[in-house]
Amino acid sequence: MQSREIHMMGTIIQLSIQHKYASFVLDELIIQLREYEQRFSAHDPTSELMEVNKNAGIKPVKVKPSLYELIKIGKKHSMAAGSSLNIAIGPLVQAWRIGFADAHIPSEGDIQVLLSKTSARDIILDDQEQTVFLKRTGMFIDLGALAKGFIADLLIHDMESMDVQAGLINLGGNVMTYGISPKYEDGYWRIGIQHPFLPRGNYIAVLKALDQSVVTSGIYERKFTTNNKTYHHILDPHTGYPIQSDIAGLTIVSKKSVDGEIWTGRLFGQSPDQIIDTLNQIEDVAGIVVTNNGELYCSESLKPYLIESM
Repeated sequence: MQSREIHMMGTIIQLSIQHKYASFVLDELIIQLREYEQRFSAHDPTSELMEVNKNAGIKPVKVKPSLYELIKIGKKHSMAAGSSLNIAIGPLVQAWRIGFADAHIPSEGDIQVLLSKTSARDIILDDQEQTVFLKRTGMFIDLGALAKGFIADLLIHDMESMDVQAGLINLGGNVMTYGISPKYEDGYWRIGIQHPFLPRGNYIAVLKALDQSVVTSGIYERKFTTNNKTYHHILDPHTGYPIQSDIAGLTIVSKKSVDGEIWTGRLFGQSPDQIIDTLNQIEDVAGIVVTNNGELYCSESLKPYLIESM
């Protein structure tokens, strides 16, 4: 296995692959990563997504098929009943700036004004022309909740096309396993589930995964404290404030990484029992919930693959 580590998308990205010409393949994968970041980023003013945002209330923008597809997926799941995912939440993300040095609490008035610009219904898609139009000025699509998973799936496709035998992609909280692990006799990869209350690298559980994505979202990832109160980065699209939840961390295990992103986003505001009940009804999707008081809930189908907990 050959590995490469780079800083991109606001996180540390690790790529490990098994291939006769591993160094060349890793170079190619990094070129692809840069291209994907340039397409989907809400932070890069020159990205294709930002072209859509700059033209909010002005005109439709023709985009590449992969960006169109991700926005379409995002709109569908943002509009689902009870969903805590909303790709149109950009104006609020920009106002709070959680994860950046200038993070602050917007005024109640500002939050109410911005909430009116966050309806996913106002994202107008034209399948024929492959255009995206944001109906109201001030609207802003932020694909941060979905892009890493979508990019991980694209990278797996790239690995397949370059005949990679085995590989591991870690996009910071989003891990994708590909092929048989050369490290363990049973061929399964071992993926640590971050302990929400301990420093990074401490695991509450370890999961065996094979050709699967493991996506974790948690309130411990990005936060800021002011006046002795801590605010995390997962915003409630209905209130405009950080989501109130019993959940400290939610891990979704799925075939496709974008599904992991979708369901961590949609379900985060629900109770542990509701989350596990919902996941039990979706094919090829399972989950692990860690509550604020350290309890662990797990889909029935995952229990045989949970090999270690603290």
